[in-house]
Amino acid sequence: MKPRPRLAVLASLVVAVLLAGCGEPPWRADDPEPSVTPTGSVSPTPTPTPSASPKIKNDLGKGSARSELTAGGVQLKINYWSTLNIGEWTPAATKPLSLSMNGRFADGATQDIFLNNVTVTIDVHGPEGQLPAPADLTDIASVSPGYLITAPNAYVKVFNLPGLDPQATYITLNLTYELLVQRAPKSKIYLKQSAGDTLVIALAP
Repeated sequence: MKPRPRLAVLASLVVAVLLAGCGEPPWRADDPEPSVTPTGSVSPTPTPTPSASPKIKNDLGKGSARSELTAGGVQLKINYWSTLNIGEWTPAATKPLSLSMNGRFADGATQDIFLNNVTVTIDVHGPEGQLPAPADLTDIASVSPGYLITAPNAYVKVFNLPGLDPQATYITLNLTYELLVQRAPKSKIYLKQSAGDTLVIALAP
């Protein structure tokens, strides 16, 4: 038997080494393809929708307002209005507030009712809060014991509200009414009563 050529032996050894180096792949053929785990995604932050500015109450929005107040046994009826269009009530303008009032006794008593004093306190408000306010407006009766307001008699007055801070957006009017009431018909003795009212009025830009 002839010996095998050395070249053929070397080729066989190389093939054997190559086969020994080929291992099984890291995944089997029947395995699914490796999946990729997605990284966490950041959801866009929704942009906040600006809320609408709160609507300012306006007691003179319809051109006039009415109030019914009680002072002791007296019932007061008051009407408020302005000769200046409410759309022209700007901070800088002089703003006329007109009012009329009369009174009667709830129990039907007939003694007289007098208005002795009216005070209007003006609170001024702006976007950032309260602003400087003008001095109170007053009307002190020029006759004694006061202005007769027993119905059908009536008190009528115009208060001119002055110019205000340009940043003002609305005002609150606090009105105080001081009355003198006869103790009995034709009596010279009077009882003091008081009543308060509030108006909120929006100002035009």
